[in-house]
Amino acid sequence: MAHLTLIRHGETDSNRVHRFQGQMDVPLNATGLLQAERLGERLAGEYFDVGVVSDLSRARATAAPIAQRLNLAMPPDAGWREQAFGVFEGLKVGDILDQHPDLWQQWVRHDADFTLPGGESVRAFHARVWSALDALAARHVGQRVLVVTHGGVLDMVWRTVRGQSLSSARECAIPNAGVNRLQWRGPGRVEIEVWGDDTHLAGLPAQPSTVSLSVRYGAVTTP
Repeated sequence: MAHLTLIRHGETDSNRVHRFQGQMDVPLNATGLLQAERLGERLAGEYFDVGVVSDLSRARATAAPIAQRLNLAMPPDAGWREQAFGVFEGLKVGDILDQHPDLWQQWVRHDADFTLPGGESVRAFHARVWSALDALAARHVGQRVLVVTHGGVLDMVWRTVRGQSLSSARECAIPNAGVNRLQWRGPGRVEIEVWGDDTHLAGLPAQPSTVSLSVRYGAVTTP
């Protein structure tokens, strides 16, 4: 068994306005930097045997205060990146409806095998996430592992543990800088102990929804 703590990166301006980020290298905004500092304070008294972080800057900036407080090396790993959204990256829904209306109609069907031009299907993304998770946990059986990653990655974990179809809209809330505690019991076998704990962020600006963007446009999330 391995003990995993998975954390979504702090807030970005793209999160705030529901702009698709995917694998764009978007920095934290002022709120996100405050969230990262709160995370460092929250985890300051804990011990982790190993840490890893997505190589995108919003994840690395979130991990930095934690790594400093815990004196923990957190090497970047592209396997923990967000899903690639191809031509949707950098765009809001209104932009997509103007520029790629046909692709949008295919997107909101939630076909797990649909791939945007230049992007990554949900099924391929899911396989990448679980390959990274199983490999990391298997190398650190009996240890405490910290990962700073992205909302889409956490959604793939939730779906597998809860038995939710890959061909459906996101159901779980995944707050920026939230703490998620898991136990890995073997390949593809994970139990959730704590999900989306953001009590350490009390008093900071309210976060944008991570579940449904707009009923008008169809269920969608913007990790």
